[in-house]
Amino acid sequence: MTGLIWFVQVVHYPLFQKVGVDAFKDYEHAHQRRTTLVVAPVMLIEAATATLLVTPLAATTSPWWSWLGMALLTLIWLSTFFVQVPLHAALEATGSREAMVRLVRSNWIRTVAWTLRSCVAGVLILGTD
Repeated sequence: MTGLIWFVQVVHYPLFQKVGVDAFKDYEHAHQRRTTLVVAPVMLIEAATATLLVTPLAATTSPWWSWLGMALLTLIWLSTFFVQVPLHAALEATGSREAMVRLVRSNWIRTVAWTLRSCVAGVLILGTD
C-alpha cells in the first residue's frame, strides 16, 4: 500500500487536473469504482493482519510496535472514510478544482501514515525493539 499511495499522491491525483471538466464526472466515477476493486481487498487484508498482530496469538511480536501499526492504520481508515471519500464524492458531483487541491493536500495524511506503517512492519519483521 505504501508504494501505491506514493504513486497516487505524486502521479495520479495531481493528473486529475488534466481531465477536462466535461469528462471529469464520468472519469471520477470510473476511477472510484476501479480503484475500489484493487484497493479494498488489500486494505481488508491489511486490517486483518494488523488486528492479528495485536492479539495474544502474536505473542512473539513487540506489542508496542504492533499497536503503533494499528494506530497508524486506524488513522488511515479514518482519513479515507471521513476525508478522502467525501472529497471524491464532491469531485464526482462538481469536478471542483478546489476539491482536487484539498484531495492532494489531505492525502498526505495517508501517504505519511502508510510510509510509517512500512517502517513499523520492517521493525516487526526484523524483530527488534
